[in-house]
Amino acid sequence: MSGLVKAKKYDWKDSNLALFGTPLEREIKKAAAETEKAWTVVNAKDEPGLFIWQIVKFVPTPWPEEDRGKFYSGDSYIILNKYKNPGEDDWEYDVHFWIGKHSSQDEYGTAAYKTVELDTYLDDKAIQRREVQGHESELFKSYFKTLEIMEGGADSGFRHVTPEQYKPRLLHIFGQKKNVEVREATFTRKSLNSVDCFVVDFGKKLYQFNGKDCNKDERRKAMEYVQKLRNDHNGAELSVIDEGSSSAREIDEFKNLLPDEAIDDDEDETDGVEKIKVLYRLSDSLSDSSGKLDFKKIAEGNVNKSMLCNKDVFFLDTGDELYVWVGRQASTNEIRNGMAYGHNYLTKTKNPLRPITRVIDGREGKAFHRSLM
Repeated sequence: MSGLVKAKKYDWKDSNLALFGTPLEREIKKAAAETEKAWTVVNAKDEPGLFIWQIVKFVPTPWPEEDRGKFYSGDSYIILNKYKNPGEDDWEYDVHFWIGKHSSQDEYGTAAYKTVELDTYLDDKAIQRREVQGHESELFKSYFKTLEIMEGGADSGFRHVTPEQYKPRLLHIFGQKKNVEVREATFTRKSLNSVDCFVVDFGKKLYQFNGKDCNKDERRKAMEYVQKLRNDHNGAELSVIDEGSSSAREIDEFKNLLPDEAIDDDEDETDGVEKIKVLYRLSDSLSDSSGKLDFKKIAEGNVNKSMLCNKDVFFLDTGDELYVWVGRQASTNEIRNGMAYGHNYLTKTKNPLRPITRVIDGREGKAFHRSLM
């Protein structure tokens, strides 16, 4: 943690990505990447794996194995998935930088820059992806059995329970099948509903609340989660309240554990957003005398691969996600600025928190090709 004051909301979306897309020559970037000790673990073993680093004072720091799937809203992280496609010998890489809701500009800017550096270390073989808290891609969520988002920063800690110091938490458990998530909610009874499950964590005392209309997947995940918390808290006492079968008195007593105060949530910026595919081109060959890159809309609605030119960088906005497509003959200047232009473009849309995926001409992956259909 950098110790800087965290933004109250997604203030970062109105800013340029710090450090990202700066004019570094490839040789310098490669040398810097090779001196970053954090990356050496990726090729230390010839086997697949998931690697996670938290950004701590501009340095990618390994995230503990036991905390995989847990992320703090006040931090930024880099996540790398190393794998092989069936029947192929070459390693494939997906590298994500995840931006916490209250991450500082220095932290998310470093995460973005270091993601480029990691890709350089991997000889530009990785597909780069930007993830924002609460708007994660399905691919990102598939890496974890449970995606748990905690308030604060990692330096606050949550494994060591001291009753006099422990800050109570309300955990919201929702979803279905393999996509059940655990996210910390505002500690108030107004956060409760009847369609999901919740856990109130007082450290030495735990409460599991099953809404009367929750599904079996949420109920099962809540049970698994509280059992893990009990182990973490050295056998914390557990009470289970089932809205469909517990007495009215038991339900009221549970709700009275939480204060009755207003929820200060961020406005949902995705409501009412029309999803129309739009294609843009970024080109320096078409730039004006100022040297500024030319960013221009090419098509809207009907978009296909024939519209792409391997001499430039293109942006495909599907409404759910933004793809940054890098042509094989794109200039160094275009390549350097692709993700930064993508980020800045989204800040001006009604849904700026969507994932951004950077793909290379000829190595786009199935998801990109499906988006052009």
